[in-house]
Amino acid sequence: MNSIQENMIEFRKQLKKGVIQKAYLGLMQYMLSLKNHFTNQYPDFSVPGSIYYGYMDMTYFSVVPASLKNRELKIAIVFVYDTFRFEVWLSGRNQQVMIKYWKLFTDSGWNRYKIAPQGKWADSILEHVLVENPDFSDLQALTKLIEQGTLKFINDVERFLAKAATYR
Repeated sequence: MNSIQENMIEFRKQLKKGVIQKAYLGLMQYMLSLKNHFTNQYPDFSVPGSIYYGYMDMTYFSVVPASLKNRELKIAIVFVYDTFRFEVWLSGRNQQVMIKYWKLFTDSGWNRYKIAPQGKWADSILEHVLVENPDFSDLQALTKLIEQGTLKFINDVERFLAKAATYR
């Protein structure tokens, strides 16, 4: 395992090449344009706050469909660095909300999407891969894939929650 000094030396070498900065800037600009796309195309969705830029682990923003707002749930559109892919997550306003819905999904046996491992409630309740190995050479096509996958995820979650409410 490298020391922080060794890591910093390598980090500096990589930064001197200039590619990391350009790629990171491009990714941040794309995430902002994606956030703006959801804001403009879906006025019924709340797109609160700013982008969470993270620590090169993940970068995300939230969208909140009206149907999930009263349940204190939200959707996160996430770029995960270590897997280098886009995901969509169901999340909640706080840990109590997340535990409540995690239990609902887990107890139901619903398996349409990956349920976050127990104890990982700081980030997500459900997770789904939207785009594996994204192609950044066609941002319009990438946006369409993310948008379609996100809308399907939202619809599936809404249907599940509507059915779950009728059985209570």
